[in-house]
Amino acid sequence: MIYLDTAATSLQKPPEVSRAVISAMARCASPGRGGHQPATAAADLVFRCREVLAEFFHVPSPEQVVLTMNATHGLNIAIRHLVGPGTRVAVSGYEHNAVMRPLHDVGARVEILRAPPFDTAGMLTAFASALDRADVCVCTHVSNVFGNILPVGEIAALCRERGIPFILDASQSAGVLPVDFSSLGAAYIAMPGHKGLLGPQGTGVLLCGGVPDWLMSGGTGMDSRSASMPDYLPERLEPGTQNVPGAAGLMAGVNFLRRKGLGKVAAHERSLIRLLARQVDGWAGGRALFSCNGQEQAGVLSVLHPRLDCEEVAAALGRNGVCVRGGLHCAPQAHITAGDVERGSVRFSVGPWTTAAEIRQTGEIYRKVVTKL
Repeated sequence: MIYLDTAATSLQKPPEVSRAVISAMARCASPGRGGHQPATAAADLVFRCREVLAEFFHVPSPEQVVLTMNATHGLNIAIRHLVGPGTRVAVSGYEHNAVMRPLHDVGARVEILRAPPFDTAGMLTAFASALDRADVCVCTHVSNVFGNILPVGEIAALCRERGIPFILDASQSAGVLPVDFSSLGAAYIAMPGHKGLLGPQGTGVLLCGGVPDWLMSGGTGMDSRSASMPDYLPERLEPGTQNVPGAAGLMAGVNFLRRKGLGKVAAHERSLIRLLARQVDGWAGGRALFSCNGQEQAGVLSVLHPRLDCEEVAAALGRNGVCVRGGLHCAPQAHITAGDVERGSVRFSVGPWTTAAEIRQTGEIYRKVVTKL
């Protein structure tokens, strides 16, 4: 099997991730629910996880690191804190439904800013104009469809100049590209734990510049006499029993990345994407969308087919041992921006363990599959 669906989840993990999960399940109880050793071991583990994440993302305090179920969970918290009915929100034309649906649900007035994939200057121009009439800005760091890297540092600076809160969706960048909470000055940064950070599914992170309202209320192990949720982080946003094995695995994944170095991960993935683009672009009429210089693209490549059904192509690849995804990838706005919303794309996404040999083999299989179809 050749796994090229890391944009959905990183199937291949460092072995220390599973070891950490199993160890936590065997020795940790519930944090804050007792003074006995299994409970204190769990509390210590979760706090160490926050410390590692705070250092990795340059967050001033571990308490500002909230552990969530996934990036969608964190984005809902952030959006519902800053956005209400009629709030004017500027977003890129590459946002995932994890952003667009919560904005729709709260009744925001959304302005979608479009520029072709890899047109960094065009995207900046669009944001510079739109932010003069916006109350909040939400932007993805990397498109989950095309892998194009958006100029979020410059967009965040435009927001700071105007005093506009900035929410970053780092779902496809965390663990691959630098994400610096302090330098961005973001109100919130949300990310999954199970993609680039190499942690288990069911984990996510929300980096908080403020103290938002909660999505759920319940027990926290703290201030039990109060009928209200605590007014401080992280307890305010973490009711109920925490995913301690998930936190253990997430911390192990981040520690692996710290040892390896983000620069090596990004360079490896970019080289594979360039190689893959050469293998599949133009074959049977398909068009691969890629950055010519490679620096504006992360480890995701989409191929557009004017005649073939993208989900049929993806299924055929799967039958031949290549795991990819076909469709709209929960991001119809990205396809509208690129002009392929009627057909979608075949998406390939690589990870730290993908090899050049696998990419060359994928190219051979892809050419055979689309020729047959």
